Amino acid sequence: MVHSITDSRVGAQISAYLDDTYLEQVDTRVIAVGETDGAPWAAVEHCLFHPQGGGQPADRGWLGDAEVVPVREPESGLVVATAAEGGDLPDLTVGESVRARIDLQVRMLHAALHTAGHLVEAVGRTQGWEMAGSIHFPGQARIEFQAPDADARLADPDGREEVTAELRAAVAAAVADDLPVSARYLPDGRRVVHLGALHSAPCGGTHVRSLGDLADVVLPTLKVKKGRIRVSYTATHRSR
Repeated sequence: MVHSITDSRVGAQISAYLDDTYLEQVDTRVIAVGETDGAPWAAVEHCLFHPQGGGQPADRGWLGDAEVVPVREPESGLVVATAAEGGDLPDLTVGESVRARIDLQVRMLHAALHTAGHLVEAVGRTQGWEMAGSIHFPGQARIEFQAPDADARLADPDGREEVTAELRAAVAAAVADDLPVSARYLPDGRRVVHLGALHSAPCGGTHVRSLGDLADVVLPTLKVKKGRIRVSYTATHRSR
């Protein structure tokens, strides 16, 4: 894979997608352009675009009128905009002003799913489980756990439904309490997301403002596969 930055004046990038989940558009400037394997890309100063990573899918976005897909460029570490499938990236130059925009409805869905995933992790941990993996994609969202201590209830369908009912009740209570969702940065630069005092975890994803923003949080009966407890879930963002 060949990477090249065609203008060496790479500026600092602001991760605006982490500062405000609900910021829909911003007028900014191009700070770097380049290409990877012949495919052009552009990076902007105020980056609205969340790239795929951490179990969360990429935002749908636009630079000007061109639809783009954000990815993290490995050489510079910048989140860059590449052309969406079937489209073209406009011919941009460093220092040029451009409007960046996201599909806010898609962003809100991704944020709801990611926050709901943290909440499912939190209530799973109250069972004594340890998280082993997570994915927050629409239609695929799930948290996988490992249980250090055997739980006989997980061995039969009625027991698994009983445990799932406990998880559902805990999730519903936290949403009803409308626990605040916040983020802070540690001295080492890591970003930690908090669900009130219930839970905290390092995370680079987008999140709702509080758990009361979550709607339609549904947990089907959990499954146990190859020693892992799989808790699937769905969620949407409450209408604003």
